[in-house]
Amino acid sequence: MRRLFHLLPLFLFSLFLLPACAPTKKMETPVTPAPTANREFRAAWIATVANINWPSKPGLPVDDQKKEAIALLDFLQKNNFNTAILQVRPQCDALYNSALEPWSYYLTGEQGKPPSPYYDPLEFWVEAAHDRGIELHVWLNPYRAHHKDGKEITEHSIVRKRPELVVFLKEGYWWMDPSLKGTQDHSVGVVMDLVNRYDIDGVHFDDYFYPYPSYNLGQDFPDSSSWMAYQQGGGKLSRGDWRRESVNVFIQRLYKDIKAAKPHVKFGLSPFGIWRPGYPESIGGFDQYDQLYADAKLWLNKGWIDYFTPQLYWPINRMSQSFPVLLGWWNGENYQKRHLWPGISVGRDTSARNVNEILSQIMIDRGMIPESKGVVHWSISSLTNNPNMVKAISEGPYRKQALVPASPWMDNRAPVAPTVKTDLQQDDLRITWAHPDEKDVFHWVVYYRYGNNWNYRILDRKTWSYDLKKIMGENATKLDLNRIAVTAVDRVGNESELREMDLTKQ
Repeated sequence: MRRLFHLLPLFLFSLFLLPACAPTKKMETPVTPAPTANREFRAAWIATVANINWPSKPGLPVDDQKKEAIALLDFLQKNNFNTAILQVRPQCDALYNSALEPWSYYLTGEQGKPPSPYYDPLEFWVEAAHDRGIELHVWLNPYRAHHKDGKEITEHSIVRKRPELVVFLKEGYWWMDPSLKGTQDHSVGVVMDLVNRYDIDGVHFDDYFYPYPSYNLGQDFPDSSSWMAYQQGGGKLSRGDWRRESVNVFIQRLYKDIKAAKPHVKFGLSPFGIWRPGYPESIGGFDQYDQLYADAKLWLNKGWIDYFTPQLYWPINRMSQSFPVLLGWWNGENYQKRHLWPGISVGRDTSARNVNEILSQIMIDRGMIPESKGVVHWSISSLTNNPNMVKAISEGPYRKQALVPASPWMDNRAPVAPTVKTDLQQDDLRITWAHPDEKDVFHWVVYYRYGNNWNYRILDRKTWSYDLKKIMGENATKLDLNRIAVTAVDRVGNESELREMDLTKQ
């Protein structure tokens, strides 16, 4: 016992030295985070009414129509947009083959006349957009029966075929009465015909519900006969509430019908950017609730849409219609956490001030709604005719490609990961892949790492290979390709697990 006591200091001293004498742990190379592609809705409206964007004039030859369409889609692809919102029904007519409504005057120069040589423009647009990895949303005006610039009203027009559904407005428009069941049935039928027959990605309405007061020279909407019928049938709502309820029923019905037919098809609405003056308190301007009878806040509150695009066409620093103030208010009303992708447009001039305003609005949106970024540009001509704007956007916020944000309330099941192979070809590495369910794939994403930095490329559904240089750069900047991965992305934006390969072990 006494001997052990003498050995105790030596034992304690050895414990003190033990950490210093322990084997040194081998330093590990820092692990970079798993790669992810940017997510952002980048869309542009393509208007056909009055030939604003496409085709450039009524009766344009078919080959020229196609060339113009391809030029617009190539423009979107080149500048890393991912969605086109194409107006296919500007005035109860059709820029597609429809048994319900006549061919559009804006397409062929004569209402009811098909293209010659025949083709279906919407089929053409859908296929060409998807070949470029671009979503195609069809944009319709639900109630406008005839535009004042729509030329002759032919025997094919709903004005002639269903006169009981329409009223005349003093500026020269014909409008369907939204309160009538016949109006709602017809418009729902048109939308569902599109959903069922075409491989579209979305259905889109803008701000034309009941018409703007100027369309009837400031006088009230002429629906006295349907209003009297409602009262005589025992209706108790005020006239304004009755009108709003008619639109509410239509919106809710349409959302349910679209989801029942094709759950992956998005339903988007783009109302006037102000719900009511005073909401929030600093905001003033037009009252869509009281003038267009559009209770857009209710539709967002209830989640009767998949994406909501209020037209916030005002600059950041306009006190009574401030872009960020309105965006923040609408975001506060987004109880169901749908996508909130505002419409932006503050002018068409090429000045640095205007360019900076748009860039700032894109960045403000990213900062305020980081979980689902995105904007819609009005319109595509404001971009194609403004090289300064395009250069600033494509070299700035849209420099890298982006996937459309996912919509988990529609579908949250990711596709199966692809199988991946590589093949060395001199200075290149060819990556190929396969998938057991090709119909479940809308995009492929190829991730690759040089040195310690990941990058990616988003590819369309028909692309099955991608080539990368084995070495990037020269001399001191030379980096080896050391890792790749491929994922599959479905129509709703769900991305598969990474199918990753470590090239240093091959």
